[in-house]
Amino acid sequence: MDITFAIKIFSAMFAIMNPIANLPIFLSLTAGMAQAEQRRTAILVTATVAIGSVISALAGTAILGFFGLDVNHFRLAGGLIVLLIALSMLQGDSHASHAGSSDEQQSFKSASNVAFYPFSIPILLGPGTISALVVYAHQARATGEVAAFSIGLVAFVALLGTVLISGPFIGRVVSPTIMSVTKRLMGMILAAIAMEMLVASLTALFPGWAG
Repeated sequence: MDITFAIKIFSAMFAIMNPIANLPIFLSLTAGMAQAEQRRTAILVTATVAIGSVISALAGTAILGFFGLDVNHFRLAGGLIVLLIALSMLQGDSHASHAGSSDEQQSFKSASNVAFYPFSIPILLGPGTISALVVYAHQARATGEVAAFSIGLVAFVALLGTVLISGPFIGRVVSPTIMSVTKRLMGMILAAIAMEMLVASLTALFPGWAG
């Protein structure tokens, strides 16, 4: 098993979903809840992200095949989406594909189940996350690194749950400055991941470019 690939999956999920930078959103959406209800919401978010990630990883390639799409074309589109998200993070903003439009954001707090919508989908499990999961799951199957992919994903989901459950405490001890710096740092990592996806897809689609 390639532990480097497992770390890569963990890093990619952390950079895209960024539980530290998104924690203030979770705390805002659950501000009126009792502590026990807030904890249940955190567990539900974790379960939703875990299930959604597994479905994306297992069924993503099959769904692409159903629509007659090649994974390399999807990797190219996904890389562009991830790059746009990364550029927004580098500017301290959140891309609308995950954060929602201004009109959608106004309806977030009135949602009947904030654990599912909007926090799990689309804030955490949005187009960028799903794109990365589909691409890396396909790569894992092609290279025999399914175990490494699974370990990296499980490790991230466990961290996500820990951060959300400990959210009130972390929110008190971690300053907004640290969260802002974290978002920009993850933006840099995410930009590198996006470029890797773009280069890999272009190399596969245009092998002559690679020499």
